[in-house]
Amino acid sequence: MRASELHRAVARATGESLSAIRRRGFSLLGSEPDDGDSFGEQGAGLIDWDALDAERARRPLAGSLSAS
Repeated sequence: MRASELHRAVARATGESLSAIRRRGFSLLGSEPDDGDSFGEQGAGLIDWDALDAERARRPLAGSLSAS
């Protein structure tokens, strides 16, 4: 998939303009864990949203009362 195809797909899925998607810098991740990335396992500024959602689901809400 080329960058232009990705940008169009993201714009179509989100309802955002193509220029807004380009400004946000979407890009494809390489299939290999070490594809020239020197910023760690996922890279600088990349978020695994599924992992983050799972982590949030396991944590208690801030300020919630615990049964004592």
